[in-house]
Amino acid sequence: MRARILIVDDYVLFRSSARRMLEAQGLQVVGEAGDGAAAIAAVRELRPDVVLLDLQLPDMDGFEVARLLAAEPDPPAVVLTSIRAASDYGARLTAAAARGFVPKVELSGATISAVLGEPG
Repeated sequence: MRARILIVDDYVLFRSSARRMLEAQGLQVVGEAGDGAAAIAAVRELRPDVVLLDLQLPDMDGFEVARLLAAEPDPPAVVLTSIRAASDYGARLTAAAARGFVPKVELSGATISAVLGEPG
């Protein structure tokens, strides 16, 4: 997978460590955003293929950001992430405008590829 990825998380340390890890695994990170509004602006500017989107953001939750991104022309694939387990979100995850969910502790290029249904 050589998808162009945007990382959205309010925690700078997570964004930088996720970027280093994903780039070391051969993925292309095209940008970062720290909140929902910045994520939407970055998607419009950078046109990433994939948005790695934290569910807990300071201005709106990741579910809302995913919904707004899905309404964009040629929307990116959204992969939700959180420090919390998938079971903490229940049916909201399956109803989300996203391709899937990866817990932060399991984040890797392979898990993103698996969520996107691509060989990784």
